Amino acid sequence: MPQETTGWYPVARAAEVGTRPVPVGAAGRAYVVVRLRPGAEVSAFPARCPHRLVPLAAASVVDGRLQCAHHGWRFDADGRCVHIPSLGPEGTPPPRADLAVPWAVEERHGWVWLAPERTAGPVPPRPSGRAPDPAAEPAPEPPGPSGPVLGNLHPALEHAWHPVAPASELRPGGWLQVRLLGRTWTVRRADGGLAAEPSPWGVRERLGLVWLAPAEPSDVPLEVPEDGDRRFVGTWLPPVRSPGPAGPLADTFLDVAHAPFVHRDIGGSPEAAGIPAFAVTAEDGGFRAALERPYETPHHPGGLPGPPVRRRAAYTYRAPFQLALRLDSAESGAVTTVLCFLQPEDADSTRVHTRMLVSAGPGARLPWPDDVAREVALQRRVLAEDLALQALLPAAGLPLAPGEEVHVRADRPGVALRQALGDFAVRVRDLPRAA
Repeated sequence: MPQETTGWYPVARAAEVGTRPVPVGAAGRAYVVVRLRPGAEVSAFPARCPHRLVPLAAASVVDGRLQCAHHGWRFDADGRCVHIPSLGPEGTPPPRADLAVPWAVEERHGWVWLAPERTAGPVPPRPSGRAPDPAAEPAPEPPGPSGPVLGNLHPALEHAWHPVAPASELRPGGWLQVRLLGRTWTVRRADGGLAAEPSPWGVRERLGLVWLAPAEPSDVPLEVPEDGDRRFVGTWLPPVRSPGPAGPLADTFLDVAHAPFVHRDIGGSPEAAGIPAFAVTAEDGGFRAALERPYETPHHPGGLPGPPVRRRAAYTYRAPFQLALRLDSAESGAVTTVLCFLQPEDADSTRVHTRMLVSAGPGARLPWPDDVAREVALQRRVLAEDLALQALLPAAGLPLAPGEEVHVRADRPGVALRQALGDFAVRVRDLPRAA
């Protein structure tokens, strides 16, 4: 039977609610309660932002509004979305961005009370005998996607090439044990070739990585023109693990609007977070997206500091988890390309392989080691901040249903990602799986 949702529920001691959101539960639903100014009345909101389902327990209070930690969406006390930074100062939030707040929230008798739905009692009851115990209804987990998702164990992922190790880790005559799609594989290098157990459809070396396809692959490889170009200096970052599935991490990599809020010191000013209109072009096996905007941390030859300059950002994606970001500076000709290849190990673990290729521009000397080290340090910091964010996102995977989240124009790459992954899953649905 569904849980009763009428009536008043004590959810927190009033003295313990300040300007930092507190996760609570009422009638089996997840909320946060917070004061939007010091000493103000308590407001209550659903537990997740409708944009990317980030828990609002990680939000902050800014100018009397609740601001989501991921993209800076702001909500007033009634749950109305009053500001979406990526739309610019003149942008109007869509109606679906508003939050469905509970029917009422009251501060009475030293407690914060919620009424999720309209209830007959206009005010909370006076406690008789023992004081109410909010711990009797602990805050539930914020709801995740209700529709189809693509997680790390989705059967469609059998039909793709996946990176499983840096090629440098597998020496001649050596072997490695790796995790992929919830299974352990042993990869060997012998007699000039590669083999794996249990026997996959194939194993190969490409772009400095060892790749494994459990079943007949139906994906399209990412082409990297910078690989082998003598004007570029390449380097690998140490592999790291994300505490969640690969889909949301790919979405974050393609996201052009989160930098001012997740990468606060290096991602630009939140006051200038507007994203201009830009195109997303479908390609075989994925898509390409390109835009031009100022960046606070451009690549300056010689490592010299400088003001923000315009750089053209070109994102290239190939399903399921091959991604590239190329940053071109029109002024200097400098280029930084970041490659990201995701290895879906288990339901709650993804290994991230990142390569950087740096050029000072046509006719310029190769970047000095210090220049490359500076770029690598910056990318490692960005990656660490993105991985911390992944721990907040729904653990099931990437929602594929269009109505599961609220999208705005800056989310065009994310919408294209969901469409490409959905198309990939449909395309390989009837192919034979790995034994």
